[in-house]
Amino acid sequence: MASQDNVKHLEDCSVSNALGTWVFSVAGALLAIPVGIKRKSLAPLVFFGTTGTMLDIIMGISACEREHAEHQMTLLEAQGATGMDVLEDSSTDP
Repeated sequence: MASQDNVKHLEDCSVSNALGTWVFSVAGALLAIPVGIKRKSLAPLVFFGTTGTMLDIIMGISACEREHAEHQMTLLEAQGATGMDVLEDSSTDP
């Protein structure tokens, strides 16, 4: 049961991936600065900054969900292989 100790929960993964991305936030801010200067307004910074942050969070969570699904598939495949070995052993014992 040592594999049970190293389980990565979906909640932990989502938070770490969602907060670990920053590319779209920076791109939104860099795009908003010249637009905001031209329009003499902070509205582009608010719009592009929040949009970039939302994209970062969505990309992080989707990456984590994909990683979690792959991990679940490998666990199911390993469990299925173990189950088949047990069935084969029991059928050859009589």
